[in-house]
Amino acid sequence: MKTSQICACVLLLVVGSAIAFADGINDPKIIIQSASSASIPLGSCEGCKNVGLNFTFGVPAGGTGNLFFTNASGVNWTSLTLVEIGHQVPASAINCSSTLFMSCTATNLKNGNVAIVLSGIKGSDNPDRGIGNGQSFSIGFSCVGKSCWPGGLNFGGHANTTTVPEPGTIALMVTGLGAMVSRRKLWKNRGKA
Repeated sequence: MKTSQICACVLLLVVGSAIAFADGINDPKIIIQSASSASIPLGSCEGCKNVGLNFTFGVPAGGTGNLFFTNASGVNWTSLTLVEIGHQVPASAINCSSTLFMSCTATNLKNGNVAIVLSGIKGSDNPDRGIGNGQSFSIGFSCVGKSCWPGGLNFGGHANTTTVPEPGTIALMVTGLGAMVSRRKLWKNRGKA
């Protein structure tokens, strides 16, 4: 491999790492966490709203604050998708975190809305991951710097949803695999010559 190719690979890794660890200082933040360190029995969380697999809620009027819910769906949640209704805050401006799920990402949808997808649990030996049946949790909205959530913005919550890749993503993957297979055949033919 040429020195220039090695340098390009190293540069790509460095830039990719910097982007992955970038922290949006001025982004509004959403935090999804357990209402307590242990699972709260159903109905014992005063002020918690019982919700099923699909529910709706609004951001507090001032753009900040905590909303409390109890999973009353009858099943444990291994993922949670929050869809912004009204496309007011772009995905790139949202900073999200969760103590209940391993991954928290915001993506723009084709209709202009934003989906905040929380997924990944660390295993059945860790009851504090995911949202168990009857467990209470909070969704917190906060300002970072001068950037806040618009008050009254509505969200739809959807638990245990699976994401299906878009056809364009599948087409790109198949094209890449085809290129790798044809390249491999080319290398084998060169080796025989």
